[in-house]
Amino acid sequence: MSISVKILDTIPLTHNVRHYRVEKPKGYGFSPGQATEVSIDRDGWQDEKRPFTFTSLPDDDTLEFTIKSYFDHPGVTNQLWSLGAGDKLILRDVWGTIQYRGPGTFIAGGAGVTPFIAILRQLNATGKIAGNRLIVSNQTEKDIILRDEFEAMKGLDIIWTVTGDAKSKLLQERIDADFLKRHVGDFSGKFYLCGPDAMVKDIRELLDEAGADVGNVTWEK
Repeated sequence: MSISVKILDTIPLTHNVRHYRVEKPKGYGFSPGQATEVSIDRDGWQDEKRPFTFTSLPDDDTLEFTIKSYFDHPGVTNQLWSLGAGDKLILRDVWGTIQYRGPGTFIAGGAGVTPFIAILRQLNATGKIAGNRLIVSNQTEKDIILRDEFEAMKGLDIIWTVTGDAKSKLLQERIDADFLKRHVGDFSGKFYLCGPDAMVKDIRELLDEAGADVGNVTWEK
């Protein structure tokens, strides 16, 4: 299935991340954490598909994507930055294995936080955010997506860490075995991972070595 939808507006979040709010087709549903393949409805771009997670809630009247643009090469995300209200995107079937299975620790690298946005928004809206922890690693503070919104979620335990921002007052640590031991400690709970493939692979191995149950670790397979 593919359907063309109109962009209603774009909202800047960081120097390279925007919300894209688009029309919601009748009967089009998803669960928080799921995604679809998106392409730009312009000549030469319709077949250039990229996976993006829904960051709106399922009951919202519109759909929202939160997308990081990479300006160092002329790809889809670079082209998306030039779009605005009235331009069109092509959506396809919904897919994705990152769905909420109970309180746990969400670990993300950079834009890997996007599958967690709708999950945490829904938990916050329904009063179920307590007992969850969000750990996000970025290069710099200016790269953090939705920092103010996450920090306003009362009951959500948050750890920001940066790896390339010497002036930051945030943690400046990589997520390694020692980091997990000090900041997580209890590995009996659930874990949700998203980020660069190499990072997710490394953290899965670290969690396994620390004694986490592989059945309690969720990532995009």
